[in-house]
Amino acid sequence: MTKRIVILGAGESGTGAAILAKKKGFDTFVSDSSHIQDKYKEMLDKRNIPWEEGHHTEELILNADEIVKSPGIPNNAPLILKLKEKGTPIISEIEFAGRYTHAKMICITGSNGKTTTTSLIYHIFKKAGLNVGLAGNIGKSLAYQVAEENYDYYIIELSSFQLDNMYDFRANIAVLMNITPDHLDRYDYKMQNYIDAKFRIIQNQTDDDAFIFWMDDPVIQQELSKYRVHGRYYPFAEHREDGAAAYIDQDKIVFSEPIAFNMEQEELALTGTHNMYNSMAAGISANLAGIKKECIREALQDFQGVPHRLEKVCRVRGVEYINDSKATNVNSCWYALQSMKTKTILILGGKDKGNDYNEIADLVREKCSGLIYMGLHNEKLHQFFDPFGLPIADVQSMKDAVQAAYGMAKKGETVLLSPCCASFDLFKSYEDRGDQFKECVRNL
Repeated sequence: MTKRIVILGAGESGTGAAILAKKKGFDTFVSDSSHIQDKYKEMLDKRNIPWEEGHHTEELILNADEIVKSPGIPNNAPLILKLKEKGTPIISEIEFAGRYTHAKMICITGSNGKTTTTSLIYHIFKKAGLNVGLAGNIGKSLAYQVAEENYDYYIIELSSFQLDNMYDFRANIAVLMNITPDHLDRYDYKMQNYIDAKFRIIQNQTDDDAFIFWMDDPVIQQELSKYRVHGRYYPFAEHREDGAAAYIDQDKIVFSEPIAFNMEQEELALTGTHNMYNSMAAGISANLAGIKKECIREALQDFQGVPHRLEKVCRVRGVEYINDSKATNVNSCWYALQSMKTKTILILGGKDKGNDYNEIADLVREKCSGLIYMGLHNEKLHQFFDPFGLPIADVQSMKDAVQAAYGMAKKGETVLLSPCCASFDLFKSYEDRGDQFKECVRNL
């Protein structure tokens, strides 16, 4: 009898998983409780894959042999609990796709910096002329590429949600950038649950594999001893330390292994301390893949950066506007504020995920000349930041946020959108939030 695979969620990852399942001869069905975008409907229709939207028909789902679940669906959703009760295996799209390819997997996770690092690694591999795909949280879904393309390498950005439902998938090179509190609303507000999810990236590594991580991260340091790691360690650090595969030495980034080389910090395309770490992690990954140091150096020099991540929009009447809409947690905003060279008007707020603003308190006092709270529920921001005595505006649209910032900012200052929060109270996504910011700024 043909095995039945049901895909829950028909976004990028779900549609890709459905296409791969159909191609591999499974009885395939797709169910999405909300609206499916037209482009995904067309992709499913073209391949005669049945789908439903706006609801889940339980009798068409509970008879599945295996479920591929969208990372956005919480593990405690009622339908998921029913499936678990039945003992139906529930996996992620990445886990499913990994079964059907022998490509080398370079996987990146962490609370911050993963999109930039993933994009940077992909840029270096592409520049080196390797046959490489970009997948996970960015690019096309891995399952779609495994079904339709034939790459030798995949550079994959993995969120903790994707890692939650990965069991046999193996990362040949695993990169763990950092671990700071994020998405705690999805992990019973227990930091340990979130940490465990991140460390799943190394769960099936062998002695032939590599584990790249930030040596100075207190959480990684503390947790490392708990795990049996088979992959070889290639840590990066801020200063020269025993065992560091890359570190910062005065004005240079030094790569010590497997092939030693260094480059001047000012040659790097990306600025700011956090981008040093991103560049080190990317450089080590490429170095391990045997890419020539000249090529790595050149790629780290001409990388264009990631949209919505410290993206310069324009200068209006002597004020710089920067879009960091991708900063959906507090630690991300910390990095953004730390890289500011001028007094800053900070726009923050949105859907709070259990945020602790103490982390940015000192930087806000030091760097900010005004705060704009943008969200439906700004009480927590008022409670925490109002005592700082800074000028404050309360807004519920991007247009009002940009107008308020325009009124507050003095010549020579910077307006920074770095919200610390998810975007779903007022926007479709962080991209939508960033695009609206750029449009409003350009209309000033």
